[in-house]
Amino acid sequence: MATERGTLAQSDHNHPASSESRRVSDRLEELIEPAAAGDRRAVAEIVRLVHPLVRRYCRSRLGNTAHLQVTVDDVVQEILLATVDAVPRYRDQGKSFLAFVYGIAANKVADAFRRSQQHPIYPMADVPDRASPTAGPEEWALANERRAATRELMKVLAPSHRKVLVMRIVLGWSAARTAEAIGTSPGVVRVMQHRALNKLRAELAPAA
Repeated sequence: MATERGTLAQSDHNHPASSESRRVSDRLEELIEPAAAGDRRAVAEIVRLVHPLVRRYCRSRLGNTAHLQVTVDDVVQEILLATVDAVPRYRDQGKSFLAFVYGIAANKVADAFRRSQQHPIYPMADVPDRASPTAGPEEWALANERRAATRELMKVLAPSHRKVLVMRIVLGWSAARTAEAIGTSPGVVRVMQHRALNKLRAELAPAA
């Protein structure tokens, strides 16, 4: 894993976007101390900054995810949530916080490949005798459309509200665990969730 992160750092240095990475890394160093101390705005800014870099890394490492159990977006979301969860416990160990995030990314990508080996997806050459109960191409296409529409809809929410909905509804976290991850109280988490859902309902109302 250390070799992989070293390779990543080397490739990032030679990448045309390396200046962006250095700029982001410098900004993260400014944000991590207040974020670790509980500044929610600093945490949200960290997520905003690392998101495009993490997404680029996942796309380059995962490639075509047809054989995996997850999509690139799934892995990116896992990395961002793990990053938020780790911020309060982060301690400077002689490497940049961006390198720390890339370490999380490398572990999550490795987990995705490990899960695919434990539960592989095999192409079926012959037509089965009976109809398969699993989703077909049309169902997958519709599901992808729904996911894309959901991502677009979520953009109307503040980053902190999006994070709460993902943790509470997608990941099924309790209000207490979500509160601990973002540095607030369970009561505030419930209020944020309620307001976020109301905003989504209001956004969908004209189309109803």
